[in-house]
Amino acid sequence: MKVWGPCLLLLLLLPLLLSFLSLCRASAGDERLPYKSCVENCEKSGCIEDSCFNSCKFPVDNDPDGVDQSSTMSLDPTYETFLKEPLYLRWKKWDCTSECRYQCMVQEEMKRESAAQLPVKYHGKWPFIRIFSLQEPASVAFSVLNLLIHFQGFSSFLVLVYYKLPLSAHGSPHYEYVSLWVVYGLLSMNSWIWSTVFHSRDMRFSEMLDYSSAIALLGYSLILAIIRTGSLQAEAARVMVSAPIIAFISTHILYLNLYRFDYGWNMQVCTVIGVTQMLLWAVWAWRYHHPARFKLFTVVLGISLFKLLEIYEFPPLWGILDAHAIWHATTVPIAYLWWSFIKDDAKFRTKLVTSKKKAAKVKKSRKMQ
Repeated sequence: MKVWGPCLLLLLLLPLLLSFLSLCRASAGDERLPYKSCVENCEKSGCIEDSCFNSCKFPVDNDPDGVDQSSTMSLDPTYETFLKEPLYLRWKKWDCTSECRYQCMVQEEMKRESAAQLPVKYHGKWPFIRIFSLQEPASVAFSVLNLLIHFQGFSSFLVLVYYKLPLSAHGSPHYEYVSLWVVYGLLSMNSWIWSTVFHSRDMRFSEMLDYSSAIALLGYSLILAIIRTGSLQAEAARVMVSAPIIAFISTHILYLNLYRFDYGWNMQVCTVIGVTQMLLWAVWAWRYHHPARFKLFTVVLGISLFKLLEIYEFPPLWGILDAHAIWHATTVPIAYLWWSFIKDDAKFRTKLVTSKKKAAKVKKSRKMQ
C-alpha cells in the first residue's frame, strides 16, 4: 500500500502537468494559400469546379415566410424546393461559408492524401467526414450514449432512494446527499445534450453552451466532492464551500463568453479542477475503506488515464474517429460505474443511519425501563 500511494498520486497529477507543458498550435490547413483561394472563389461564385451549393444562392437562416415573393420567382426549382423545406430540415443544412470551407477542406485533403501527407487542422478542427449533416458523427453518437447512461443512472438512483430504501418518518430519504446528486444528474444530462448539439453543428452559440455546461458541471462536481468526502451536513459549511467555487466558475464562464475564448486557459482550469476532485475521491476512498471503494478507484484511474486523449490529439481515423471521440467513448462505461458507486453509497449511508437510529431507540427504551 505504501508503493501504491505515490504511484496513484503521480498518475492523477500527470494530466495536470502535461496540460501546462502542452503548447497551443495554430491550424495549418486554413493558412494555406490554395485553401484560402478556394474558399474566396466559392463564396463569390457559389461553386467549386462543377459542384454548386444552394446555400450560396439563398441564405440558410432566412425565414421563408419573410421572403419577398418577387425575389423567389426568379429562383430555380431546386432553390424553390429548398425554401419550402421545414425549419428543422433546413437547420441541418450549412450556410455558404461553412459549405465552402468544408468542400475546400475535402479537396485539399484529397490532394494531401495523394501526396502521402498527413491531415492538418482547419480553423482549429480536424478534417471530419460529414454523415447525415453531422459534423463529428462519432462524437455525436458517443455523446448520446453518455446522455442515455446518465439518464438511466439518474432515474435508477431516484427509484432506489425514494422507493426501494427505507424512508424517514417524514417520508424523506435517510441518505443525506440526495439533493446534491439530483442537481448533479440534471447538470450531467444538460452537459451531454449540448455536447451532442455542438458536435452536430459547430456554431458560436453551440460552442458557448457546450463549454459553459461542461465547466458548470465540473465546478459543481468539485463542490460535491468536497461536501461528500468531508461529510459536510451543516448548511453553513456547505455554503462556505460552495460560494467561492460558484463565484470562480461563474466568472470563468463570463470571461470565456464575453471577453475572450481562451482554449488553453480553459483547459488548464478544467484540468486543475478535475485533478483536485479526483484526488479528493481517491484519498477519501482509500482512507475510510468505503464498501464501493474499488469502483471509485476504477473511475478515478480511468478518467486520469483517458484524460490524456484530451491533451494529445491525433488526426481522425477514417475521417470519423479522433482522440476526442474516443474520450467520449471511454466515459460511457465510466459513467455507468460512477452511478453504480453513487447508488452503493446511498445504500451504505442509509444502512448506517438507520442502524444508528435503531441503536438509539434501543438505548432509550432500556433507560426508560
